[in-house]
Amino acid sequence: MTRILTIFGTRPEAIKLAPVVLALAQDPDVVHATCVTGQHRQMLDAVLDVFGLTPDYDLDIMKPGQSLTHITTAVLEGVGRVIEAFKPDWVIVQGDTTTAMAGALAAFYAKVKVAHVEAGLRTGNIHSPWPEEVNRKLVGQLATVHFPPTEIAAGNLRAEGVREEDILVTGNTVIDALQWVAAKLESDRTLGKRFEEQFSFLDPSKRLLLVTGHRRENFDGGLERVCRALAEIGKRGDVQIVYPVHLNPNVRKVAWEVLSESPAVHLIEPQDYLPFVHLMSRATLIITDSGGIQEEAPGLGKPVLVTRDTTERPEAMIAGTARLIGTSAEALIANVVELLDDPQAYAAMAQARNPFGDGHAAGRIGNRIKSGSENMGSAV
Repeated sequence: MTRILTIFGTRPEAIKLAPVVLALAQDPDVVHATCVTGQHRQMLDAVLDVFGLTPDYDLDIMKPGQSLTHITTAVLEGVGRVIEAFKPDWVIVQGDTTTAMAGALAAFYAKVKVAHVEAGLRTGNIHSPWPEEVNRKLVGQLATVHFPPTEIAAGNLRAEGVREEDILVTGNTVIDALQWVAAKLESDRTLGKRFEEQFSFLDPSKRLLLVTGHRRENFDGGLERVCRALAEIGKRGDVQIVYPVHLNPNVRKVAWEVLSESPAVHLIEPQDYLPFVHLMSRATLIITDSGGIQEEAPGLGKPVLVTRDTTERPEAMIAGTARLIGTSAEALIANVVELLDDPQAYAAMAQARNPFGDGHAAGRIGNRIKSGSENMGSAV
């Protein structure tokens, strides 16, 4: 019996690891436990509810105004205690959060093998995204096996000296999660009706622009420029903008100061995963600085404008499903106008192939962890 501990603490991690957790829970050859850190408390709990997950261990570390130092030390100490109690053979972490980095370090200190889901993404700039680029690189140094979602990510790992036999290209588990949720929304009519009522303020005659923004590197002017561009776009009269505003006070202050008086903009609270997928499905296009949405939106045929200067997901740019436009107000306005007014430009992005997987990543990950140290290679 292989003993596996899966660690996560934020909403994106929960979404991307839920398919892995569900697969391992059904495996008779695995003793599995989950540890949540609570790095993002409210948003994390909502995702747990969607997938019906009950953590075995909950560190509940979140506190108002928490610093990266607090998150790191609290996760390191808390996960260390959980590892001592559960005695796993493997620890699974995902992506680039401080929870992932500190969780992997705690496993390394305990001499427990680390499996890194969504490994190998790189921008080449340690300050963008910050601190995620460094977090992901550090986990890469600690991991025993690496599960990059694409061949480009696998190539980054090879360039850093990771052995071929320690790499398995799996696709991204977010596609597994998205397909699971899309099937749930399609089969449960009461959910669709509930979300129609929840978002009854939307005008079906106007095109919907869905916006998210939370990156720390955009706090110094970038987010304000994006918001001012949104206010200007809203003056067109044929669009409506929905912006679920992140709970971070730095984000909320700017969004409300710049956009609260714009009649075309709806500033709403952060959404649970199911209603957010509903909004993505209804959107004409999506404007975001999120990494995960760059992967999810193409699965729904939605063009993405990425308000960042760098991205660790170049596959989306190469495939044509997303554009990296930075935080210039002029660039955002120009790109939105083009996609709204040029049907051919819109179709080229909306109909491009999703480069992030086939929805079977979780099974590949579980099978590889159980298999030991055989040569892996690419599975997709």
